[in-house]
Amino acid sequence: MNANDLDDVDRRILNILQLDASHTNAELAELVHVSPPTCLRRVKYMTEGGVIERQVAIVAPEKVGARLTAIVEITLDVQAAERMDEFEQHVAAEAAVLQCYRVAPGPDFVLIVQVADMPAYHALAHRLFATRTNVRNVKAYFSTFRSKFETRIAV
Repeated sequence: MNANDLDDVDRRILNILQLDASHTNAELAELVHVSPPTCLRRVKYMTEGGVIERQVAIVAPEKVGARLTAIVEITLDVQAAERMDEFEQHVAAEAAVLQCYRVAPGPDFVLIVQVADMPAYHALAHRLFATRTNVRNVKAYFSTFRSKFETRIAV
């Protein structure tokens, strides 16, 4: 399933679910002006087609003790595919790494990390980067204020 398979009703469903996925099927159907069976069928189809990957709760980091956000650039010594895959799997296994991107040009990876504080970041950096022989350079930026955080994609 891809963007060309989505019609206006599908897009309305996606926009509403991205804002609040806690709506019941009946509520969602009413909001998009379709019958509940139609709505349920479309949500199921988009889920099975991979358009809807999962439904989650968005947690306020400061309310659970994860007050420090770091944006980390990583450059590896060797960029062979298997070494890139190995590093990617290593960081993906770490719960504090919220997002991992392979990027070009510039560093090889950009990570978004959420931790409690600077000592927690240092411990994470030691675990993930300092002990890895293939990590050439680590550059971290620390958020001082989050002016926007959005998970919604315009559809």
